[in-house]
Amino acid sequence: MAPYTPPLNEKSLIEDLQNESKARDAFDALIRTYGESIYWQIRKMVSNHDDANDLLQNVFLKAWKNIHNFRGDAKLSTWLFKIAVNESINFLNHERQRMNITDDEHDSFLLESIEADPYFDGDSLQLELQKVISTLPEKQRLVFNMRYFDDMKYEEISEILGTSIGALKASYHHAAKKIEAAISKLE
Repeated sequence: MAPYTPPLNEKSLIEDLQNESKARDAFDALIRTYGESIYWQIRKMVSNHDDANDLLQNVFLKAWKNIHNFRGDAKLSTWLFKIAVNESINFLNHERQRMNITDDEHDSFLLESIEADPYFDGDSLQLELQKVISTLPEKQRLVFNMRYFDDMKYEEISEILGTSIGALKASYHHAAKKIEAAISKLE
């Protein structure tokens, strides 16, 4: 049997995912197509490699279990990113509760996670940037990461987060100003 080649468009992939005889191969293509970008979206939120890997598995398990409910109102990638963001937020909220951490303490928790992560391979400037980003409020951090690092359009971020484009632009602007101010203090 020849290896599965993903369809050229999402509509075909969705049809294959919802077809029992093609679902497993199509799902493998789905993971190969979106796995890395979703991993990095999760990783930017939770900071820890092992947690990000666990959450990535959860995202694809939820997608597998719910693919028959996917209506195609949004792009498949947007649906997957929305699952990833929700899984990450739920994980972070659970961790805050489990560790009895307030929002202010969460900033230092994220900083410690970044510094202690053996998989972080950036230079000192990248580390400083990640530290600054980790101090942003959660919504600003999400918007900044999606727009700056993932180069997502505001329309797509709006679909994922369920927030107006104007509010997203404001969040991004505030985040960028805070990051700029913090980085200029380092120089």
